[in-house]
Amino acid sequence: MDKKLLEEQNPELAADRENELQDTEMSFVEHLIELRSRLIKILVSVGVIFLALLPFYQKIYEIFAYPVLTNLLPGQQMLAHQPIDVFLTPIKVSLFISVLIAMPIILRQIWLFIAPAMYKKEKKLMLPLVVSSTFLFYLGVLFAYFVILPLLFAFLSKIGANMNGVALMPDITAYLGLSLKLFLAFGIVFEVPIATVILIQSGIVKISTLTAKRPYIILAAFTIGMLLTPPDVFSQTLLAVPMLLLFELGILVAKFLEKKRADNRSN
Repeated sequence: MDKKLLEEQNPELAADRENELQDTEMSFVEHLIELRSRLIKILVSVGVIFLALLPFYQKIYEIFAYPVLTNLLPGQQMLAHQPIDVFLTPIKVSLFISVLIAMPIILRQIWLFIAPAMYKKEKKLMLPLVVSSTFLFYLGVLFAYFVILPLLFAFLSKIGANMNGVALMPDITAYLGLSLKLFLAFGIVFEVPIATVILIQSGIVKISTLTAKRPYIILAAFTIGMLLTPPDVFSQTLLAVPMLLLFELGILVAKFLEKKRADNRSN
């Protein structure tokens, strides 16, 4: 049932909606101006943080490459195929870190842009979701950095050391691409509890349906792990297992919320 039908059936709801929006109604041009203002603030915030980090770009890359550097065996080292890579790659890392640091500001600007068009109830629901999803995304990135990348390169270094005629020398640009891919993958995967709760609370799917389809969800988790990680079973498993655990966490949270809702109704 959409908002328009609800308002037609409930005049008071329509009146509340009109009161909420009467001070925030804008023309199309005003919306564009508002969007431009928000985008400028986002770009300025990222730019300021980037300029602040720029003098330390080499140290930042060393920290970024820590999972590799600490797991290389004697005789193994990182290399740059192109001379310009020793400059551009650390700059790209600094830009990526700037976006990560500025993420709360970015999300705030997005929130301020869309909030005027939302009901008060929707605002109360969305704000905790935005905060929790941001926290879980950061958690996924940190999990990839502190757990997945060290385990992956410790595993690969030992394999490389046992191969005759092969010298393991990770390329700094290739490492950047791999890391960003894993950060994004695990950041998205850690949103699974949020997605599960939203699907259940919105009535799109029932808890009983999800639990009954658990074998298919396990298969889907490993398939997603295969698509989002490097082509080895080790990385795929490291992505699929946390995804399944987070799915179970989402189920538990949804059960708790449903129980709380039932208790409120009974009272």
